[in-house]
Amino acid sequence: MEKIVHDYETMFIVDATLEEDAVRAIADKFKALIEANGEIAEYSEWGKRRLAYPINDVNDGFYVLVNYKAEAAFVAELDRNFNITDGILRSMTIKA
Repeated sequence: MEKIVHDYETMFIVDATLEEDAVRAIADKFKALIEANGEIAEYSEWGKRRLAYPINDVNDGFYVLVNYKAEAAFVAELDRNFNITDGILRSMTIKA
């Protein structure tokens, strides 16, 4: 049976109040997870930016945008990982 692969765009925001090494480790963890389960077309770190509104009393976040191809089942697993990882303020995935 052929696997159905779609294009996705995921943006996630890491808590910028963490140490720089911890922020980098979280971003690298999710980049590696996506690479292991899909094919990254574009990966860009937007860096530390002011949030539009405070999330959990945090005003700054480290933004990461990833465009990739993967199966739908992986996207659900990625979302689950975002929800259980400390240091992730928000994440959003859309089907491109």
